[in-house]
Amino acid sequence: MTNRIKLCKGLDIHLQGTARKHKDAVMIGGEYALQPSAFVGLVPKVIVKEGEHVKVGEALFVDKAHPEMTFASPVSGIVTAVERGERRKVLSVRVKADDEQQFVEFAKRDVSAMKGKDVKAALLEAGLFGYVNQLPYAVVANASDEPKAIFVSALRDMPLAGDFEFELQGNEKDFQTGLTALSKIAKTYLGVGAKQTSAALLEAKDVEVNIFDGPCPAGNVGIQVNHLDPVNKGDIVWTVDPTAVLFFGRLFNTGKVNLTRTIAIAGSEINDPAYVDILVGAPLKSIPQIAALEGSASVRLINGNPLTGTQTSIDGFVGGHTSEITAIPEGDHADEMLGWILPRFNQFSANRSYFSWLLGKKEYALDTRVKGGERHMIMSGEYDKVLPMDIYGEYLIKAIITGDIDRQEQLGIYEVSPEDFALAEFVDSSKLELQKIVREGLDILRKENA
Repeated sequence: MTNRIKLCKGLDIHLQGTARKHKDAVMIGGEYALQPSAFVGLVPKVIVKEGEHVKVGEALFVDKAHPEMTFASPVSGIVTAVERGERRKVLSVRVKADDEQQFVEFAKRDVSAMKGKDVKAALLEAGLFGYVNQLPYAVVANASDEPKAIFVSALRDMPLAGDFEFELQGNEKDFQTGLTALSKIAKTYLGVGAKQTSAALLEAKDVEVNIFDGPCPAGNVGIQVNHLDPVNKGDIVWTVDPTAVLFFGRLFNTGKVNLTRTIAIAGSEINDPAYVDILVGAPLKSIPQIAALEGSASVRLINGNPLTGTQTSIDGFVGGHTSEITAIPEGDHADEMLGWILPRFNQFSANRSYFSWLLGKKEYALDTRVKGGERHMIMSGEYDKVLPMDIYGEYLIKAIITGDIDRQEQLGIYEVSPEDFALAEFVDSSKLELQKIVREGLDILRKENA
């Protein structure tokens, strides 16, 4: 069954440095790091010690509140460090990879004959269940919950985002196995883009395929949930990144944990943007295009895309949900003579303040400057223009800022995640950190409802 949903609201931002569809080689080996911060809502408890040897698929840490939820090591080797921050917060668990990788052997399984509880148990045993998220609250899911539906979005349309269709090539069998496994737990929806043509997506079995036709953020899974099966108070839906579906499929087909993913190395500051096959937790220095940035001044390196990613450094590691590494200019040395009065053909504006809109779909080398300080919130409806959800975005943000929980619930906070407000944050004339505000609101609400 295939449905087509047309979205009109949104905004496509065309940035320079889109990755060409070619895979470059990366250096193998070195120190890998699994970072708990990639799994929102997790309180990690490390269960390995420095100097201990682990295999691929062996647990490095668990969720303190749910010890059955483990997180698998992407490589085999010696645990070299448990990095901690303020108040002994676990920042990463680092493993020096063996020259020859050793795997924990799990059973191969025929997912068509499995039940939902068996799928959950297998994912928990292999340390992969943590790659499942949930709405409300946009946090790691709880395996003991029974979701009313599961959503997978194969459309990535944020600026410089990696193309999942390219990653899917050669992995079609594992993807279908992963989808079938998820369908054993609850009804599963697969969202694809109007321009995607892969038969593995459009003809996927055991799921309901929905085509989303519209500008960014049509690929956001929260947008798709809002249009297909909205989340009300008391409801739970699970959301799964398409690459995690591959992880699940590989587990059932091979009996081994394989956290290899294809990520885009993109951005205007990257020489020769391309794709690489790399493990979760791999050092960024192992990527030639990133290593070439060492010593470069005024470059912002981002674990993710420019709108929703987190700032990192050349000494960082690939995140658990990272589908692209991007590099854009900081703009800290920009000197614009006459400032705003110039026509600015090389600057992007969402509201046609610059003459660049006359140039059509031009690609821009945008920097990280906010171009103004935080100011009073203007109720202008600008959020609604880029937020294709049946909610009042500006009123919801105001309710979160004021701490009015009843109002937040009435305005649909259970349906949203921070990334849904990424474009609204980009166009916001008040310069508010909307994603941070939404994250804090969700965290407070989660504690109140615990």
